[in-house]
Amino acid sequence: MSWIRPDARQPSQLRPLHFETDYTKFSTSSVLTCCGDTKVLCNVTIQPGVPRFLLNSGKGWLTAEYRMLPGATQERQAREFMKLSGRTQEIQRLIGRSLRATLDFEKLGEKTILIDADVLQADAGTRTTAITGGYVALALAIQKMLSVGELKTSPLKCAVAAVSVGLIEGETFLDLNYTEDVAAEVDFNVVMTDNLELIEVQGTAESGTYNRNQLNQILDLAQIGIQELLAAQQTVLSKS
Repeated sequence: MSWIRPDARQPSQLRPLHFETDYTKFSTSSVLTCCGDTKVLCNVTIQPGVPRFLLNSGKGWLTAEYRMLPGATQERQAREFMKLSGRTQEIQRLIGRSLRATLDFEKLGEKTILIDADVLQADAGTRTTAITGGYVALALAIQKMLSVGELKTSPLKCAVAAVSVGLIEGETFLDLNYTEDVAAEVDFNVVMTDNLELIEVQGTAESGTYNRNQLNQILDLAQIGIQELLAAQQTVLSKS
């Protein structure tokens, strides 16, 4: 293996992961998720009512918003106001799709769950960190709604987590930081449930190509990482 990881991790090793719950005061739930030097704050707000296409259906909804703060990167990024970049729209749709897969909306009833994912510091993997931390925030919000009688039964069907995998100099590496993300010839983001079912696979060859055998290696490595992330999620939720 020729590529040496900047932080000396093994190829199949995640960055240090930490969840800080109840990070803010006024949201239904909030979680600061730190994945190495990437830090994403997820706040959950519950509102009565649903979008027009779900009116009188008895079903709820979940939507997500994603933003990167100006100081999250080495060079300040301008705030996005009226017009969101294509990247921001793509990521918040991914977060929404991933977290909607965890819910039985009939059990939720006509309520809307809003997930706000704000990147405080970015060292690659912001979307995967937002999904992994967003699930913890979502599960905590459901716990609170059950405890006060706003829900009779939990609408959660499964857990979800996400991780990146890259191909660098022909080798697969789990959970890329920024230096590795830039160097990767192939970059994947994988979202998976605790039943090890795939929700989304985003894979791009930045330079060159990849073959079917390498794709299988990437998915296998992603599954190893996601199982570790799911276990970490359950540990923090069991203490709440």
